Amino acid sequence: MTDVTNEQARTVRDMIEPAIMKAGGWVNTHAHADRAFTLSPEILEMRRTCTLQQKWDALDRLKAESTEEDFYRRFSLFFELMIKQGCKACATFVDIDPLTQDRAIKAGWRAREHYKDQITVKFANQTLKGVIDPQARHWFDIGSEMVDIIGGLPKRDERDFGRAAEAFDILLGTAKAQGKMVHAHVDQFNLSSEYETEMLAHKTIEHGMQGQVVAIHGISIGAHSKMYRQRLYSLLKEAKVMMVCCPTAWIDTARTESIGPMHNSMTPVDELVPAGVTGALGTDNVCDAMVPWSAGDMWHELQLLATGCRFDDFDALVKIATENGRKALGLDKGE
Repeated sequence: MTDVTNEQARTVRDMIEPAIMKAGGWVNTHAHADRAFTLSPEILEMRRTCTLQQKWDALDRLKAESTEEDFYRRFSLFFELMIKQGCKACATFVDIDPLTQDRAIKAGWRAREHYKDQITVKFANQTLKGVIDPQARHWFDIGSEMVDIIGGLPKRDERDFGRAAEAFDILLGTAKAQGKMVHAHVDQFNLSSEYETEMLAHKTIEHGMQGQVVAIHGISIGAHSKMYRQRLYSLLKEAKVMMVCCPTAWIDTARTESIGPMHNSMTPVDELVPAGVTGALGTDNVCDAMVPWSAGDMWHELQLLATGCRFDDFDALVKIATENGRKALGLDKGE
C-alpha cells in the first residue's frame, strides 16, 4: 500500500488561487458596500415576503435612517473583508438618491482614503429610483459628478414609466459627456421576456461608447434560444460590452413554470468567453436584504460560477478573477 501520509492533498483552489495572486490578486467588479452587513431578523423576514422589485422600495427605511458614520462602518468592514482575501481592486455601487442623499458617498470617500494603500476602489452611483422621475434624476445628476463610474438600473424606469430606452440614453449620454464608464444592471429576472443586455449593446454602439460599458448580471441570457444567444454574443463583442457575473446573488432565483431552454440562473460565461466577450467577477450584495447568505467570499463566487456553468478553463477563470476585472474598472486599457 502506498504511504500517502506525507503527500499534500491538492484541491482546485490549491491549483488556481496562487495563479490569481500571481496575476495581481482578486478583483471584485461589482458590490453594494454601503448596505453590507445590515442583515437583521426583521430584514430576513421582509426578504421572505418581497419580490426583488419590492425590495428596492423596502430599503427606503434603512437608507433614510443610516447616518454617514453608519455608512462609513459598512464600507470599512467591506474593504477589510476584501483586503483579507487578497483583493486588490473593487467597484461598489453607492446609493445617491432622495433618501440617502450624499451621506453614503461621503462616507465612501473617507473609507477609500483610509484604505488607499491596500486596495483600489471605484464608486458607481446607484439609482434604485431610476433616472426618469424628476427627483430621482436630480440626485442622479448630483451623484454622477461624485463617482468614478455611471451606474444604472433601467428596469426601474421600465417598470414605472415604460422608458428603459430613454434611461439607457441618459446613462450613456452622461457617461460620455463626463468621460466615464457605464456599469448597468440588466436582465435580472431569468426570463425570456427580458432583452436589456441586447438593448444596452445597441445603445453602446449608438452612443459611440464601445469598450466603456459593463453589463451586470445578464442572467436572463440563458433563458433565450441558442440561436438568439449566439447573435447576442456577436453583438456584445462588436459593442465591446463586458459582463460581470455575480453567482451567489442569483443562485436563489425562484423556480419558474415557463417552458424554455434548460438553464440555471448563472451568467453563461461558458458561452460568453469562447465568443470573445470579456467576463469579470463580483460579489454583489453581502449579508443584506438582497443577498443574506453571501459572505463576500471571492473564492466561493468563482467556484460557484465554474461549477454552475461547467466551465473548467483555468486560464480563463484566472482572467475572470483578475485581469478582466481590472479592464471592467478601467484600470487596464486592453482590447
